[in-house]
Amino acid sequence: MVPTKAVGEAPALPLPARLDLTASGPLRDALLLRRGAALCVDAGAVEHLGTPCLQVLLAAAAAWRVDGRHLDVTPMSEAFSDALRSFGLTPGDLAAHVPGRGDGLDEAETCTSWA
Repeated sequence: MVPTKAVGEAPALPLPARLDLTASGPLRDALLLRRGAALCVDAGAVEHLGTPCLQVLLAAAAAWRVDGRHLDVTPMSEAFSDALRSFGLTPGDLAAHVPGRGDGLDEAETCTSWA
């Protein structure tokens, strides 16, 4: 679907411009390949966010929370953020952050800088 680019120590998964039904399967597959590790999802180029891909992203956030791993969607394009709001969601709904320290989350596994 889309290549992974390195961002600091955490891998990043850049999303395509159009996240519709056609993109939902490849998005699911790309996320499943990365399950179990910290991940930054780059939605900076997204122009359209449809329900099927939103469901995939919400399921990924739930899976990362269960696994106790870090997941962030950042940066977000204006179109992505607007679509998220129209669904009644916030960026936090797509994130998995384990609160506090001593949780197995390495500081290097966060989305702090973008190339």
